[in-house]
Amino acid sequence: MKAFKTPVLLAACVTINIYFPSAQAEEAAERIVDDILGTQKQDKNPIDEDKGARLEPAVEASFASQLLELIIPSAQAAQPNFNINTPGIRKLQASMKKRNNSLKRYYATGGIGFTKNALVSIHDASVISLKERNKAKKLVSAENKDRNALYKAIAKANGHPEWEADVRTTFARTWVQKASAGWWYQTSKGKWKKR
Repeated sequence: MKAFKTPVLLAACVTINIYFPSAQAEEAAERIVDDILGTQKQDKNPIDEDKGARLEPAVEASFASQLLELIIPSAQAAQPNFNINTPGIRKLQASMKKRNNSLKRYYATGGIGFTKNALVSIHDASVISLKERNKAKKLVSAENKDRNALYKAIAKANGHPEWEADVRTTFARTWVQKASAGWWYQTSKGKWKKR
């Protein structure tokens, strides 16, 4: 009897872990918050910066790895792009920027402040006149609606809706860093502090 040798087919499972790009997210958050709060620096245009070609570094590979590449091509993952400027993100940013003019006086008096989850909240209602409280509450509600939508839109535009919590955390830090002296914010434990 003759024995037949059957070819062995090797298969590989490639797992790609895409980690949240904190540095890119922080840069985008700073740019957006600066624009909304009116502290934007005009020295750079982020849209123009992204137009340059990106070259991948050359990698030497052994014959075996080249052969393996032919059999099992490496998986390609799209790189996150926090410079994404969708119509939805632009609309939310413009709405928040316009509303900020009305919110500034409440930030300055301590009537409202930044929360630990990157929203705004009434901090001290006693410094807001009774006549103004309903207006302040409506502004806070509209601002929080836009903020929630913005964080979700940024994560979704990067193809990772699961990053929404990370985007929110990044913005929470950025709002506090960009706040003017005297504005109130919550620490990560929920305690109110003055900037």
